[in-house]
Amino acid sequence: MLRLEFPEAKMGKIETDRFQFQYNEIARLKSQTSNSLELDYPSMKGSIFINYKTVERNLEKLLSDAQKFSYEHSVKADGIMEQPFINDENKVYGMFYEVTGDAASQAQFYVTDSTEHFVTGSLYFYAKPNYDSIYPAAEYLQNDIRKMMETLRWKK
Repeated sequence: MLRLEFPEAKMGKIETDRFQFQYNEIARLKSQTSNSLELDYPSMKGSIFINYKTVERNLEKLLSDAQKFSYEHSVKADGIMEQPFINDENKVYGMFYEVTGDAASQAQFYVTDSTEHFVTGSLYFYAKPNYDSIYPAAEYLQNDIRKMMETLRWKK
């Protein structure tokens, strides 16, 4: 039986002007601007795209857009599981969406402090989605995303 094994995560840190988080160092920082970055996982043929927006009396719209974007994948998905995220100590609140089936993206998330910062992220693979084939890599990268959410800290 085929068994895929991925390396144990070795954590590094990425800092932007507005936030920082830990990430798995098998990823390569492919691009970074003031409002976005891409973490590329060449060995898994996937990338995590992260975008930042400032909350300016528009939190409801940001939340609505993030939720709507996640459910756009429901056409091809077998299911979407929502997992709320709350870190009161560091004021990081959000949602992780795990997508099953042959959807374009296998995971999305958003985090916010509800007053200033809003971050969204999506996982995409380079190949046409075939859930059975990408499942091991999707599961591994979903764990990386959860670690990013858990370690995200806002900058003042």
